[in-house]
Amino acid sequence: MTFHQDIPMQCSSFIATSLDGFIAKTDGSLDWLNAANATVPEGEDCGYAQYMAGVDVILMGRKTFETVLGFGAWPYDKPVYVISRQWSALPAGAPVTAQLWKGSLPELRAHLAASGVRAAYVDGGQLIQSFINAQLLDEITITRIPVLLGSGLPLFGPLADGTSTVSAQHLQTRSYDFGFVQSDYRLLYAAAAQSQDETQAGA
Repeated sequence: MTFHQDIPMQCSSFIATSLDGFIAKTDGSLDWLNAANATVPEGEDCGYAQYMAGVDVILMGRKTFETVLGFGAWPYDKPVYVISRQWSALPAGAPVTAQLWKGSLPELRAHLAASGVRAAYVDGGQLIQSFINAQLLDEITITRIPVLLGSGLPLFGPLADGTSTVSAQHLQTRSYDFGFVQSDYRLLYAAAAQSQDETQAGA
């Protein structure tokens, strides 16, 4: 995914789903994803390192943060904002690079932009949905894993008003010999899509 220089700051996601659109089993387990990753040739990360190299901060929901804490060694060296209105403080064992954010998502984006952040990684299914409903997620990379779970935690959910749609502009798709298929999309919300249509009509 390429961040565009004419946009001051972008929020994006890099996430894997099952073929039927789930990011985890109903209990939150990722054993299916771990099994799939075991088939990936050594040295191949499907663009993850390149993506992370372009990220300034990581934004996580509470549940995702708790899941990553359970992995053992903290895997990130970048600043992390944990978005939660339930917590009054981060739990014991939280990395020093993490801080709690209890404000709104628009306030967070404005704060990050004012701090000079160019690219933020939105991590976690519920937070991704919240960013989409706030029309704040700019781009998303989805890696589809060739496995059907049948049920689980979906990547996407209901839109804010239940009726509006969000257009997804396809940027590119890559396929891998071990079965993964990865696609990049730019999200176009109602106002942006209307502006683009008017520009094309006037061309």
